Amino acid sequence: MQEEKILDDVEVRVVSALLEKKMSTPEYYPMTLNALKNACNQSSNRDPVVSFDEKTVASALERLRDKGFSRVVHAADSRVPKYKETLTEYFILGNAESAVLCELMLRGPQTVGELRNRTSRLYLFTELNQVEDALQNLIDKPPRPLIVRLERQPGQKEGRNAHLLSGEVKAEEFVSHHTPRTETAMLQARAENERFTKLETEVETLKQEVTDLKQQFEEFKKQFE
Repeated sequence: MQEEKILDDVEVRVVSALLEKKMSTPEYYPMTLNALKNACNQSSNRDPVVSFDEKTVASALERLRDKGFSRVVHAADSRVPKYKETLTEYFILGNAESAVLCELMLRGPQTVGELRNRTSRLYLFTELNQVEDALQNLIDKPPRPLIVRLERQPGQKEGRNAHLLSGEVKAEEFVSHHTPRTETAMLQARAENERFTKLETEVETLKQEVTDLKQQFEEFKKQFE
């Protein structure tokens, strides 16, 4: 059965960046929009590396909030709003499951060994079977699995695991390092930017039309004065 797509690739990067900072640097969490943008765009521990602007991140945050996966926080000691993830609350995930899912969202399909090493900044797994247990919990998560175990492909020593928040995953897409999904987030960000630019242009046009109408009305009134 094909898994329903819950998040697009931009939303995946935004919510996973929130979750990563929540677990790795809680002293800087919740996050401002600018800090979150930088976290999304950082070059380390990311695949693909992206270049989102604040509009793209803000739009994704709105969609995540509507889906129940993010929340805005207005702190008394901050002049700007901050943001937190609620995806782990929504799916009732423990720290081990959160770390594994976060890593898969940030860097794509990975082996058990890779997950154990790369999640160390988020959660300490002392044994490989602990990672296996977390993966199984994510597979068994009601009402639907959150990850899938991919079959080993030619040239690979072992199979990988992938998250299902963006829908069905096919193992053959990830045989090489560069995959068809690698550019998806960038394309979505570009589309978001174009949409915002179009809206801004339309707003400016409407403002000018209102100004012209006001001027015409004032000139019309003068005829009766």
